[in-house]
Amino acid sequence: MYLRKATRNDTDAIARVMRASLEQLAVDVYDAQQIASSIAFVAKPDTQLIDDGTYYVVEIDGAIVACGGWSRRGKLYSGSGDDDARALDPSTEPARVRAMFVDPNHARRGLGRAILDACEREAASEGFHRVELMAMRSGERMYLACGYEPLENVPVVLEDGVVIDCTRMQRPI
Repeated sequence: MYLRKATRNDTDAIARVMRASLEQLAVDVYDAQQIASSIAFVAKPDTQLIDDGTYYVVEIDGAIVACGGWSRRGKLYSGSGDDDARALDPSTEPARVRAMFVDPNHARRGLGRAILDACEREAASEGFHRVELMAMRSGERMYLACGYEPLENVPVVLEDGVVIDCTRMQRPI
């Protein structure tokens, strides 16, 4: 396993991991329309995170099999139409964990946790005391296992009007 910062050259591979994850790991919690809309509106590599140097990929045998990152900006999640790019105040606001996906063939092997640990360490090194995320139902179990506390259930309305239920979660770092 090789964990590294993502580059713009990784965007096609990141998009592939996102699509595969939604297609196969979300089927137990979302219906076909929700998955299709999530693929269309959520499974897009966030180049702002890549450009900010806060997005990671995990490679195994030279292939990207997991991705995720954190942000020092206001936007909490993708697919919301929320383009809050303002800088967060680390003394009063939590950093954001965003766009975490694992290839289904490599799920439940600690790759997501490794990315999450790297995100939390880096956010803490920049003065953040908490991290927050919007968990899709398919990832909620991992976040709970990593010490995240549910704050509220949120019906996220995607650009085509399809609603996916998510949970806003937070933890101290």
